[in-house]
Amino acid sequence: MNTLPSILDVDLSGKVVLVRMDHNVVKKGKIKDPMRIDATIPTLFHIFKKGGLPILMTHVGRPYDKQAKKIKINEHDAVDPIVEYLNAKLMLKGMIPALKAEGSSGISDLSALGQAVQDLKSGAADYLYLPNTRWFEGEDSGDERSDKLAQDLANFAQIFVNDAFGSWQPHASTYNITKYLPSYAGLLMQKEIRNLDKIFSPKRPLVAVVAGSKFDTKIGPLSALIEIADHLVLGGVIYNAYLSAKYGINISGLTQEDVAAAQKFIEDSKENAAKIVELPYVVLSSSIEKRDDDSWDIYHIHDLKQWDQTEPIGYVLDAAEESFEEEEIKSIFMSAGSIFVNAVMGYTALFPEGSMAMYRLIHQNGIAQKLFGGGDTIQDFGAYLPGIFAQAQRDDRYYFFTGGGAILTAIQNRSPYGMKPVQALIKE
Repeated sequence: MNTLPSILDVDLSGKVVLVRMDHNVVKKGKIKDPMRIDATIPTLFHIFKKGGLPILMTHVGRPYDKQAKKIKINEHDAVDPIVEYLNAKLMLKGMIPALKAEGSSGISDLSALGQAVQDLKSGAADYLYLPNTRWFEGEDSGDERSDKLAQDLANFAQIFVNDAFGSWQPHASTYNITKYLPSYAGLLMQKEIRNLDKIFSPKRPLVAVVAGSKFDTKIGPLSALIEIADHLVLGGVIYNAYLSAKYGINISGLTQEDVAAAQKFIEDSKENAAKIVELPYVVLSSSIEKRDDDSWDIYHIHDLKQWDQTEPIGYVLDAAEESFEEEEIKSIFMSAGSIFVNAVMGYTALFPEGSMAMYRLIHQNGIAQKLFGGGDTIQDFGAYLPGIFAQAQRDDRYYFFTGGGAILTAIQNRSPYGMKPVQALIKE
C-alpha cells in the first residue's frame, strides 16, 4: 500500500529543513490575502517545536517574460511582504539570503546561502526565506537545469517538506528536490488531501458547483465531476458556453473555442446530462464595464431562446439570485450531504448577487459537508458575506482549500494522489 510520509514521523532535531510553501499571495508588492500563509503556520510551529531549522520557499506570480525570454526580478514579486507578515504575526526574525541573479536567466549561484545557513544555526535568524523560487534558473524549465537547482538546494538541508498542495506543477522546488533529500508531507498538505477525499467519497447527494472564465480549461475536471457528483451546477463563462451550445443562444463575450468545448462536454456527458442543474434566471447586460439601470435586466433562459440570434443578445453576467429562490434549486442544495464549490457565479465583480444568494443557501444547509476551493471563491465569500464567512471559519462542516487549481487538477486525475509533487513523496 502506498503511504504518504508525514513530517510527524521524522526526527527534526538540529536538522535544516527545506520547506516548500504555497505563499503565492503577493500582488504588486502587497499581500492580497494571508489565508494561505496562516494555513501553513502549524507546520512551521511543528518544525520549531521539534528543534528543526527551517528554510522556507514559495513562488510568487509569473516573473518569466515569455516574449523577452528572461526572468524579470522586481519588488512586485518579492517575498519580503511574506517575511514581514510572519515576523509580525509570530514575533520571529526571518532572513532573506542575499542571492543575486546574473544576466536574464535568473539566480544560479547559491553560494551565499551557506553563510545564511550558518546564521540560522547560530540563532541570528529564526528561519530563512529564499527569494521567489521562480527567480531561480531551472525552477520550471523541466530539464537538467531543474535537477541542478534541486541538487544545489539539497546541499544546504537534510530534510525536505512539501506543504504546498496548491503548487501542483512538477517544478524543481516541488518535485525534483525529492530525488536528493528524504521528503515528507507537511501538516497542511495532509489536511488538504484528507478533505479532498471527502469529494471522492462524499456523503450523498454531492452537489458540485464550478465556474470559470474559459470552458476549455475546465473540461477535464467537469468531465470527472459529472461522474462523481449527483448534481453539477455551472457558473460564469462556463454556464454561458453551456447555454450557447445547448440552446443556440448567441451570447456576447464567448469564443468559438468555449462553445466548441461546451458542445464536446455535452456530447460526452449524455449519460449524465440529468445531473446538470440549469439555473433558470440570469442577468443580461449590454455592457461588461458598467452597471446602471438602463444596461441590464433579469431574464429566464427559456425566454432568451426565443430571441433573434443573428446578433449577440448581450452579456450574461450572473446567475440571478432569483434562481436560488426556485423550489427545485433550493431542494437540491438543502438536501445535499456534501457541497463542493469552486465558483464565483458572476462574470465580473459588477454582479455579486448570484454568488451571495448561493452562499446563503449553502449556509442554510446545517448537515452538509461544505468544501470551498479557489482563492477568488473564498475571497468573494468573505467580502460579500463577512458575517456568514466568519461563522463558516469556525464550523467543522466547512473546509476552505488553499489551492483551487490544485483541487480541480486532482479531481481531473480522479485521485488526491494524482499530482506529481504528491506522487514524488509516496513510498512503496
